[in-house]
Amino acid sequence: MTSQASSPSDEARLETISAVLPAGTTIHAWLKASHGGAPARLTAHVDGGLAGAVETSNPDEFAFRPLTLERGGEAAFSYNPATTQVSVLYAFLEPRVLEEGIRLLHARPANATPEVPGSYHFRPPFGWMNDPNGFGRFGGKLHLFYQHYPHSLRWNNMHWGHAVSKDYLRWTHLPIFLFPSDELAARADGRGGAFSGSAIALPGDEAGLRIFFTEHMKDREPEEQVQFTATSRDLVNVEPASLILPARPTGLGLTTDFRDPYVFSGPDGKWKMLLGTRDREGGVILLYETDDPAAAAGWTFLGTLHRENRFGMTAAECPCMLPLDGPANDPATRWALIFGLLTSRDPATGRRNMTLATVGRFDGRGFSVEFEQELDFGTDAYAFQAFVDEGGPVGIAWLANWTDISKEIDMPTAMTLPRRLALQSDALITPPVSGVESLRRRQLDAKALLDGRTVDLANGSVEILLTLRQAGNAFRLDLEHPEATVAVQLNDDGLSIPFSVANTKASPRYIAAGARPSTIRIFLDAGSIEVFADDGRWTGTKRLPGFKGVSAVRLTAPEGNIIAAEIWQLGL
Repeated sequence: MTSQASSPSDEARLETISAVLPAGTTIHAWLKASHGGAPARLTAHVDGGLAGAVETSNPDEFAFRPLTLERGGEAAFSYNPATTQVSVLYAFLEPRVLEEGIRLLHARPANATPEVPGSYHFRPPFGWMNDPNGFGRFGGKLHLFYQHYPHSLRWNNMHWGHAVSKDYLRWTHLPIFLFPSDELAARADGRGGAFSGSAIALPGDEAGLRIFFTEHMKDREPEEQVQFTATSRDLVNVEPASLILPARPTGLGLTTDFRDPYVFSGPDGKWKMLLGTRDREGGVILLYETDDPAAAAGWTFLGTLHRENRFGMTAAECPCMLPLDGPANDPATRWALIFGLLTSRDPATGRRNMTLATVGRFDGRGFSVEFEQELDFGTDAYAFQAFVDEGGPVGIAWLANWTDISKEIDMPTAMTLPRRLALQSDALITPPVSGVESLRRRQLDAKALLDGRTVDLANGSVEILLTLRQAGNAFRLDLEHPEATVAVQLNDDGLSIPFSVANTKASPRYIAAGARPSTIRIFLDAGSIEVFADDGRWTGTKRLPGFKGVSAVRLTAPEGNIIAAEIWQLGL
């Protein structure tokens, strides 16, 4: 997918990016001018003939400039590095982009994602990524949008990135879908942008989708955060957005937090919208609805759907809600309400920014809670978003936690493995999608680990399966990692991921207290560990530092506790 050739030119010390491209290719370029200098300019030649040029005078942020090549052939994109910085350059054929994706021609060291051969988790082709957005099936394909800043590996003004898949696992990168407002796009000051949201299919026989998102602008009065909607007829290009909710509800004592619209069809067939906020007591989830079958307008506030006060003044964010065990219009169907709690802290373990899953009955206006559980005891499956696909509910999350974020270091991250959602014995289970078995390349071991020997894991992209003789049988799996001490452990306290990094403050305890599973399925990849116990009855996700995988593993357990242990090499 990536092609890049960059070298100094003999003419005016130009830098040149070269690629063979067909006629009709669309180029997306981002360039920035040097401070106090001439305008930035990128010139395109095809087979030696001038094919176009783009420029900007903005020295504060990379400006987006599209270009279409009418002729095909050997394309050369030239610029003078003394006056021009080029952040991203990619090419695509619009009629075939949903199938073929983009071809990345250039990214700078500052925004190039790390090379992680053999990795099987979703990562952006360049730049920063956080929350999944608009996760759903549209036009027969799975679409994943995500919070994105293209020009560095740190958070800044938000865009929406975009990718499609046929199987949840193998993704094709598409052009950037949604941009910050013109005012924000001109400045690299982290003041806001197109924050998180969701997507629904256009009604009837129409092709395309409708998105909902929060526009955030720091220090804007009276509202920093307002809600917009926009449509895409071709699933690639978005039309101009319309403001649908210009203000928070009054009289509730809410903070300026008012974000992350999640739109879904309710039991009464009307479109519902959840929004996250907070007051002085805790996190609050608001419920809206509209009678408009297109969900384009007419949104009215119904009231507070749910609140969580146990952790103090935490912001509920990235809410999603979906039917679990039946059709939406069946009163017997139970629904899952899932949301993150920004700044929450569990006093027993020190874990931060937890995600809660609340299950109960929803009649379109009120939610009657039956039980609540944590979605992930590792806490690094944040901003979880789900929808009901053809085979049932499926969700995905950002494989990170805001406690890891630093203004001093870059932190490229991944998405979790997509996960199914189902009810089992009055618990919400979240196992990986069934297609993950297609990632298996060969079996690495079925005996040495069980015998207590250390097993080499090559690049560390593996699946480990443990079968216990009895539920709750104790064991410890120690993982050799270049930057962290990490293990998976089951004892009388429960199932945990012991984790620490040298010369840093004490790590939280990542534990599912009291868990007594009988099967453990562990997915290791460069930068992450995901643990699924008893088919996802207990799920723990932890981001690991760096992008070198776990190199070896050793199992310790009382004799007879483990009756089977397998290791599979994984890869796309």
